[in-house]
Amino acid sequence: MKKYALSLCLFVLSTNLVTSQSFAAGPAPCEDMLKDVRAAKATAKLNEADKAQVDQLEAKGVERCNADDDKRADEFFAQALKLLGK
Repeated sequence: MKKYALSLCLFVLSTNLVTSQSFAAGPAPCEDMLKDVRAAKATAKLNEADKAQVDQLEAKGVERCNADDDKRADEFFAQALKLLGK
């Protein structure tokens, strides 16, 4: 019985360790990418067409970020950063 209890404890501990590591390796919060986009936008010299496209991508990213869809938000922010040359 003691071996069974010890085995069960070890299993639970190892499962918790693996789970916590998988959460730590997840994508960065979209708020961090949004800060990067806004900082790059403040210093970038864009023509009107590119500025409009960056604004549109930022708006889409904010919408997805507010919906807790960080992965899609980060995709929009990455596209905006690419246009901004970052």
